[in-house]
Formats: sequence, C-alpha cells, structure tokens
Amino acid sequence: RGFSCLCHDIHSHLLPGIDDGSPDIETSLQLLKSLSDAGIRTFICTPHVIGDMYRNTPETINQALGKLQTAVNKAGLDIEISAAAEYMLDDHFMELLRNKEPLMKLSKNHILTELSYSTAPERLEEISFEINVNNYHPLMAHPERYRYYHQNYDAYHRMKELGFLLQVNLLSLTGYYGKSAAKAAKYIIDNNLADFVGSDLHHFNHLNVLTDVKSIEVFEKYLGDKVYNEFL
Repeated sequence: RGFSCLCHDIHSHLLPGIDDGSPDIETSLQLLKSLSDAGIRTFICTPHVIGDMYRNTPETINQALGKLQTAVNKAGLDIEISAAAEYMLDDHFMELLRNKEPLMKLSKNHILTELSYSTAPERLEEISFEINVNNYHPLMAHPERYRYYHQNYDAYHRMKELGFLLQVNLLSLTGYYGKSAAKAAKYIIDNNLADFVGSDLHHFNHLNVLTDVKSIEVFEKYLGDKVYNEFL
C-alpha cells in the first residue's frame, strides 16, 4: 500500500503563486504528475490564509484553481483537483468567522485549520466553540508539528474533545520535521487519534522524501491497512 494508499490528498500547496507552495503552473503540473504517478488521484489544494502573511480569499484561490485546472486539462492528467484553504486560527480568521464571510471548505462543512508553530493558543476552547456555532467542522493540520505539545500529549486528546479532527503529515512519520514531531505523529496514530493524513506538499524536496522507498516502508509500517480520508 504505502504512499499509494493516499488516493485522496486533502492538504497540499499546489496552487500556483499564492502562498509558500508552488510558485508557478509549470511547477504545479510537475508536482501533480509525480504524485499521480505515485497513486494519488484526487487533490484538495489548501493554500494558506494567514492574516499577516497570506490573505487569500475565495476569489484569489478559485482564480488560481481555474488556471491550474486549465493546465491540467491541457496536459491530459487523469486527476481531480479542487480547492479549500488552510486557515491559521488568528485574529484575521476570527474576523472572517464573525463577519460570516464564506470559508473555503474541504467537503460539506469541514475546514482545515492550523496553529502558530511558535506560541500555544490561549483560547482554543473559545475558538473551537465559535467554529462549531458557525456550523463548521474543524480539522487540525499537523498537530504533531506544534513543539509546545511535545511534552503534553494530553493536548491531542483535548483537541478531539473540543471537536477537532486531526490530520497527520506523512512527512512527519519519516522524521523530516525532526525526531520529536515523528514521535508525536506516531503517538497520534497509535492511539487512534488520527482521522486524516496528508502530504502538505510545498515543493520538490517534500516530493522526493514522500516518494522515497524508505519513506514508503515507514508509511506501510505505521499506517498499515487503515484507510484515511474517506469522507471525500
């Protein structure tokens, strides 16, 4: 199974030129083709929405998606692409939520969220409450990468209690982000806390590690026969 078990990738940065992922359409096509050759057929591209860095909107995201879809069709790639967003849970996000601005959803009412890497959230309970009150179901991207939780695995259980689904990065399992992130990712999976896995692909370095034979062996070891991302 390995990497090919991820037939639906719900987290990637493949839309050209709108965040820190693919810089242009040519790169996007090369990455998509390589992932398709590895067995992925459906992609939800999730560019960052971060208040002080990437203020993407449904308009900027859908415009980039349209350009990439045209290029995919022209290239004859047998894949499906769509778009959502990866929302930093910052003041900008809360403003969007409170103003009833439409959010880019993964599917139905699911939205992909993330936290700061440097500072633990002070109001996660309040934020999760407001997300749910507004009829969204949050997925927390790569919880294993937040270092402030590495000495407190109870935080992952608490996220689940607050209504977050958890998405582990495949790269974390390989040690790409360091030993502590790998250990946390394995804890989340071993304790049946992981609801989804994703590539979180930004560039060719990520691709090379994801498709490496040793990485595939790691995915087979830790993911086994469990099927993720079935809600699509």
